[in-house]
Amino acid sequence: MSHLDDLIRQLCPDGVPYKTLGEVLPRVKGTPITAGKMKEIATLNGDIRIFAGGKTVIDTELEKIPNANIINKPAILVQSRGVIDFIYYDKPFTFKNEMWAYIGVTNVSLKFIYYVLKSNVDFFRNAASGMGSLPQISLHVTEDFRIPVPPLPVQEEIVRILDAFTTLEAELEAELEARRRQYEYYLNYILDLSVLTPQKIMYVGDLFEIKNGLNKEKSAFGHGTPIVNFTDVYNKRFLTAAMLQGKVSLTDSEIERYRVRKGDVFFTRTSETKEDVGMSSTVIEDIPNCTFSGFVLRARPLTNLLLPKFCSYYFSTKQVRNNIVRYASFTTRATTCGPKLAKIPVPIIPIEEQSRIVGILDRFDTLCNDLCQGLPAEIAARHRQYEYYRDRLLSFKEAKG
Repeated sequence: MSHLDDLIRQLCPDGVPYKTLGEVLPRVKGTPITAGKMKEIATLNGDIRIFAGGKTVIDTELEKIPNANIINKPAILVQSRGVIDFIYYDKPFTFKNEMWAYIGVTNVSLKFIYYVLKSNVDFFRNAASGMGSLPQISLHVTEDFRIPVPPLPVQEEIVRILDAFTTLEAELEAELEARRRQYEYYLNYILDLSVLTPQKIMYVGDLFEIKNGLNKEKSAFGHGTPIVNFTDVYNKRFLTAAMLQGKVSLTDSEIERYRVRKGDVFFTRTSETKEDVGMSSTVIEDIPNCTFSGFVLRARPLTNLLLPKFCSYYFSTKQVRNNIVRYASFTTRATTCGPKLAKIPVPIIPIEEQSRIVGILDRFDTLCNDLCQGLPAEIAARHRQYEYYRDRLLSFKEAKG
């Protein structure tokens, strides 16, 4: 970064002017459009992107957008409601008119301003707190925000440096996504019944005792002993003590009745959609005094024919998920139950072969999902490095006068 240091010494040794964002960049308005209309006009591979509140985004075609105000130059979009953030976008787009955007001008690098705003995103999120159930910022929060405006060569050198960091991070994320797709492919291939050539096929009803979880008053939660909750099962393929965040206060008899053991497989009972019902997770270590919620079902092994880790992988495969969805009920919500889960076929293969398969999938899992090792750890390290240099590069002494 010696070149940047040289530029600062030459062009702004005594500091840089600060101006409000509203003084530096012109603001543009979006398009009046409803969420229903956006859903109606969404087109795969459309050439115009429309942004809305939160993370809602669609692609469509120009002729489908009523009263369109299309931005055809690079811009910084202010996500002002729900999700508070900034997006740099350099293709044709528009946005719901409760949001706003800034476009570039001569002698100012728009990408530099974007990095300044991203560096201060916590300021804008704090400004949105206390604005009701949905975080929201008003126009003056960005218009009046003061930003450094160093000479253009300094801005451009900072953008070059930060772009290099973000490019590296994007490449790592693309690699991670490719490895995850590969992981899911091998998971489903290796555990396919036709590939496994099992000694025999049994069913969940033959191999497990299925039990409903406990229901307690709201005041019992938040303190006491560990509990396996719906979100634990929905989000994790396997469970350890360190992964559980929930606690519940129970009597000794309740703990004994709903006790969790190593090898227990849990399934979520209900979901908004059939595709998400019956998500599973397996406990792979003993967790003292742990119980489970009424929003999940416990399948306790009746035999020693299956390794816990093998269960955690097998019950998350596409073929099992398809069976769960096939048997699920749906009225206002999708639900499953013990008798429905009991119909799921399970391959019985030697323990040694199960262990070999688990070893292969564990290595994939570490590469794709471990926050201390593998690609997620590398991405996190690169992101921390990027944020450190971003904040350091964007800190300028203000020029006097």
